[in-house]
This record gives sequence, C-alpha cells and structure tokens, in this order.
Amino acid sequence: MNLSLTGISFAIIALVAGALVPLQAASNAELGRALGHPLWATVVSLLVSVLIVIPVILSMRVPTPILSEIGQLPMWVWFGGIAGVIYITSALILVPRLGATRFIVCVIAGQMLISLILDQYGFMNLPVKQINAGRLVGVTFVLLGMIMVLWLTPSSPNSGDVKASITGDLNTIESASTSSAKSIYHFES
Repeated sequence: MNLSLTGISFAIIALVAGALVPLQAASNAELGRALGHPLWATVVSLLVSVLIVIPVILSMRVPTPILSEIGQLPMWVWFGGIAGVIYITSALILVPRLGATRFIVCVIAGQMLISLILDQYGFMNLPVKQINAGRLVGVTFVLLGMIMVLWLTPSSPNSGDVKASITGDLNTIESASTSSAKSIYHFES
C-alpha cells in the first residue's frame, strides 16, 4: 500500500477538484437556462476559464509557451479542448434531466473505465500502470454504485427531479417539481 504524506495530499487535492465538478455542472446548467441554449453557456464557461487562468499565469510568471513544437505534436493533444466542450455541454443538458448525482456517477464510471485502459496500455504518453486486483475491484464497485444510483434509487416527481420532454432537437426540458410543469429551457436548433 502506498500511503505517503505526498500521496495523501495529492489525493485530497484530487478529491477537492472532484467535488467541484457537480458544482460546475449545476452552475453551467443554470447558465444555459438563463442564456437560452447550452452551447452559449459552454462558450461563456470556457471564456470564464480563460479569464481566470490568464491572471494565474501572469502572477506565477509562467514562461511563454514553446509554439515551435505545436506542428510536431500528435493530433490527439487537441482532444482535451474537444472533450471539455463535450463535457460542459453534456452537463448543461443532462444535469437538469438526470440530477447532479445521476449525472456525476455516470461521469465517474466513464472516467474510471477509460482510465483503466489509459493506464494499462500507456496511451497518450502516460506511464503504464498495470490493471491489478485492487483497481479492478475498485472500478467494479464504482460501476455497481452507478447501477444502484441509476436503477435502484426511486425518483419522485415531488422531490425536484427534472423530467425531460424532447420534441425535435432538444427543444424543451420541463421541471416536474411543481404541479404545473414550467419550461426551464426552450432550445431552438
């Protein structure tokens, strides 16, 4: 077992970062509702990220990027930006429909499955970390947890769950928390 002080510190930082993800999803969902479409909320969210990271870069006196290397990088290095847009937009659309817990448990399960593959084969220049019994059992528990959250937890229309009605291309999401459903999104595609 590897439980050094540094390892524990890194785990706590990762735990805090993970705790921010549902807050990000919920705030972006509200932003999408307010702006009228999830794609506008994606743009605003990414712009806020840029506005936050630039002062951090300046205050830390980070050296300028080595742009001469960009042309020699593999194509998959750009996937981070693509994945960010997909994740943020998915969260905007799905959190009001599934709820934060159901959405995040699926996100975590997806992350765990792909992480096992990345580690096992060292894809994307990551160091190889073989799948072992502990990792396999842990990921199995995550998947079982996802199944429990999705299928064994009853949803109640009176508890604030959100009911989605899709007409055409992501047109309407209705809130089921009140007796008369009110539209919280209306998307025109």
